[in-house]
Amino acid sequence: MYSEQQYVNLYQQVRQLIISHSSDVMNAIRDQAYEDFKAQGFPTKKVERYKYTDIPSLFEPDYGLNIQRLTIPVDPYQAFRCDVPNLSTLLYFVVNDGFYNQALPKSHLPEGVKVCSLKEMSEENPELVSKYYAKIAGSNSDAVTALNTMFAQDGLFVYVPKHVQVERAVQVINILRSDVDLMVNRRVLVVVEEGASIKMLFCDHAADDRRFLSTQVVEAYVGDNASLDLYCLEETHNKNVRISNVYIDQRANSRVNHNVITLHNGVTRNRLDLHLSSEGAECQCFGCVIADKSQHVDNNTLITHHVPNCTSNELYKYVLNEHATGAFAGRVLVEHGAQKTISQMTNQNLCATKEAHMYTQPMLEIYADDVKCAHGSTVGQLNEAALFYMQQRGIPEHEAKILLQNAFINEVIDKMKLEPLRDRLHYLVEKRFRGELNKCEGCNLCK
Repeated sequence: MYSEQQYVNLYQQVRQLIISHSSDVMNAIRDQAYEDFKAQGFPTKKVERYKYTDIPSLFEPDYGLNIQRLTIPVDPYQAFRCDVPNLSTLLYFVVNDGFYNQALPKSHLPEGVKVCSLKEMSEENPELVSKYYAKIAGSNSDAVTALNTMFAQDGLFVYVPKHVQVERAVQVINILRSDVDLMVNRRVLVVVEEGASIKMLFCDHAADDRRFLSTQVVEAYVGDNASLDLYCLEETHNKNVRISNVYIDQRANSRVNHNVITLHNGVTRNRLDLHLSSEGAECQCFGCVIADKSQHVDNNTLITHHVPNCTSNELYKYVLNEHATGAFAGRVLVEHGAQKTISQMTNQNLCATKEAHMYTQPMLEIYADDVKCAHGSTVGQLNEAALFYMQQRGIPEHEAKILLQNAFINEVIDKMKLEPLRDRLHYLVEKRFRGELNKCEGCNLCK
């Protein structure tokens, strides 16, 4: 197909340029990723994990790529001023797919902790980065991951050494900035070693009214007795296409909280592959989606219980208005011998208009006989009796609908551990339901 052939041809033409602006660690697997991509091609809707999103059509437009790594003029501290009361974060920026190192937080990280450019760290400490880079995000099993590995030249590297606790949350603002339509291939590598912990908040924003296509591959390794809280908030615009693949590997007695929040977008496709690889690992995976107009949000998750005595809990909620389309496909795989597994998967959806569509497919695949696993999904509309009751007590119909939608989505937000972020999201969600531009106060990005 044309959509993939243009990227095959492009890689052949600019391969040396890509290599010259990246690191040996990232370059070492680039050609293999190219071969894997060429062999697979973009997945069509006939591929089970992509049945709800037309991936080839998303890649057909002719996007520009910043292969020469030209400096794009932007002062993120001027473009983004987010006033989140009491959320004292360590603030970092990624502009398109490059780590912004011209101005870093004044507060110092604990000794040994790194939040920096993936390219630069892989040049300074190639042994550390090569130990983890592209190990669980295999290019041979996913074409989008292969494409990202082909073209990614930089990204974000986060490292927390053994037994170090990062008390302040690390906030990373991903800014899309361009004067032309642009494709961005961002890479993120997070390593949390034994007994360590970190909380991270990723916020996606678009600074320009251009068509953006961003592919993102996140790899996170969480060691024995380690803890990772990963919050991902998308607040872009309706010309933005975001395809994000998150791969997480958990070791013994580790804890992971993964939260994905889509407040404003064009087309979004989030994939989560989470591996519970050692006994005692626990994960909590939460997602909430608010979509209207013709927006499309597809969340696809796979949680694999490889060993006994692990726990997973998953809750995703959607509120769809106007002609929006939502999709959720979640699969929990309990492998042979993974006894004493505890798993719960729930997907609840609210179609506030007759034109909105929701596709839901929760799945359990169990090869052990001593487990406690359950799953369920619902798709419904606003409760007419509740609406009538509220109107009878003087609440206008429009206001009543907002209150019901808020109450529905708040269950997910209330589960977030970062309290100031939780309070801020309640505020943003209400603004979103009221049709107001959902941006943080003082932020110039989404005007």
